[in-house]
Order: sequence, then structure tokens, then C-alpha cells
Amino acid sequence: MFKDRFAGEAHSLLRIVAALLFILHGTSKLFGLPPMGEGMSAPQPGTLLWLGALLELVGGSLVLVGLFTRPVAFLLSGEMAVAYWMFHASKSLYPSVNGGDAAILFCFIFLFIALAGPGLWSIDSARERDEEPGVEGYAAPGGERTYREEDFGDKVI
Repeated sequence: MFKDRFAGEAHSLLRIVAALLFILHGTSKLFGLPPMGEGMSAPQPGTLLWLGALLELVGGSLVLVGLFTRPVAFLLSGEMAVAYWMFHASKSLYPSVNGGDAAILFCFIFLFIALAGPGLWSIDSARERDEEPGVEGYAAPGGERTYREEDFGDKVI
């Protein structure tokens, strides 16, 4: 059915786009690219903001390629929860007013990725496929795995 046909690809696209946006936040703080907003300056090394920027760059890169995705996404989800409560919530109760809406979205997107996994297009998924015992063949369009007839008969699993 159409609604399930592209679920794995959509899952991967969500991970990739979220990671790219997250990386931009890190590069903006660490390298000034893209330039930060008016009145913002680069964080001093060793500060909490600098550590957050480093997590955004390195963690976002790992999530982008799908390597160690679940633990890294869980860590980044926690980082965004801390960022919201430390830097945004004190300004206003409303996320659209306090500028914390992106932190909330990142928090829950990364929590979803930590719980649901990286999706089809990831190094973690490729490693899992390689580690499956006795599996050869290809993934058919519906997601089922088809094997050569000489190996298992003409079975679709």
C-alpha cells in the first residue's frame, strides 16, 4: 500500500534533513558559517554553549551518516531538552515567543530517531544487514528479502 511503501525512505530523509539543519547550528556557533544572528558571538572554548556547538557538529554529522545513530540521537535529544529549559523557557512560557520551537522539534525528532532507529539509508542499517547470518539476496520493493533459488528455493521472506 502507498502509505507504507516509502516509510523507510521518509524515515531516513527526516534523519538526514534534521541532521543537516543541526550541523548548521554547530558550524554557525563554531566557525561563523552561516553567520549568527545580530548580537550573538562565538562561544568561548570550554563553555556550555561551546560544548553544545561541538555536539551539534559532531553528533549531527554522526546522525547524518547514520553511525551510532541511536545513542547519539538520544544524547542530542537530551541536549535540546537542556537547551530549551536553560536558555529559552525562562524568557517566556510560549515557544513561539521564547525562540525555543526549534529546540523542542529537534528534541522530539532525535528522540524518535533514538527509539525508531536510523531508517534504511544509514551505515548502522548497512552494518546490521551485513551481520545477518546466511543472508544473501536483495531487498524487493516491498521490503521483503528475496533469495536465490539454489540457496533456499524460491522463497520470499
